[in-house]
Amino acid sequence: MITTLSQAPDSIVLEPGQSLRTSVEAGTWLQLAEGRARVVSPPGWFGETVFMTESLLEEGDMHRLPHGGWIEVSALTPVHLRVHAPKAPAMAAKTAAPALARPVMRFVRLLTGW
Repeated sequence: MITTLSQAPDSIVLEPGQSLRTSVEAGTWLQLAEGRARVVSPPGWFGETVFMTESLLEEGDMHRLPHGGWIEVSALTPVHLRVHAPKAPAMAAKTAAPALARPVMRFVRLLTGW
């Protein structure tokens, strides 16, 4: 069964065989809290050819989507996926300089949400 949503929820739970198609913004991070899933990236261009990449995520994996667009997440086992959308541009500009200087802090902020 494939479900389609126009905006990604913060948390996704899928049973084996279920798929979700949703739109994400550029810079979105996916965190697989539980299970095993296949993620198909938003379509991109290589020369004059459209392509999509597939990534296999295991429990605990993080996956960054550098380009916005429609993705498909398919559950291979029972899955709990967290979607971390990029912060609003005003907040990003305020914290950009310290985050770039300290990549570990940027990662901690991404995980904790502040």
